[in-house]
Amino acid sequence: MSNLAVFLDRDGTLNEDPGYISDPEKVVLFPDTGNALALLKKYGFMLIVISNQSGIARGLMTSRDVDSVNEKINGLLSDHKVKIDAFYYCPAHPDYSSEEECGCRKPSAKLLLEAAKEFNVDLQKSYFVGDSVSDIQCGKNAGIKTILVRTGKGEESFSILQKENNFPTFVADNLINACTFILGDI
Repeated sequence: MSNLAVFLDRDGTLNEDPGYISDPEKVVLFPDTGNALALLKKYGFMLIVISNQSGIARGLMTSRDVDSVNEKINGLLSDHKVKIDAFYYCPAHPDYSSEEECGCRKPSAKLLLEAAKEFNVDLQKSYFVGDSVSDIQCGKNAGIKTILVRTGKGEESFSILQKENNFPTFVADNLINACTFILGDI
């Protein structure tokens, strides 16, 4: 039997985004993150983060720093008895990496499709939640429903998507709002 998943962007979606977080002590989850993810888990969704971490290519952080921040997020989520099942990230940036290395960068669906294959995810019944244009495009490139949250860069992204007439499936004020949409949609 295949799994259901909610693919999530990290910075600006789950946690505040001060830009290139490399210090786990600077991780601040949005107030509704733990409750929203716990609710999705209760309904059987796998939680998989797909993020661009170009700070690695830029020399601003290491893969170890990103892993430490991801561990910190799961540590904070443990208060809500939930955790992210898997973190996938692309360390590349076009200014610092080859075109081939950038193949995993959102809006490419490469990492999402790898995760779906690894965890036997039914993409027809899965969602992508994020705060940026590249998040929405990534979900669309994978053929799944997309939800833009207005946290992080969400307002700016919504304006861009509107101008491009490229709408997500749903626009949510925050993660708990996105969660409510998902549970109503299934």
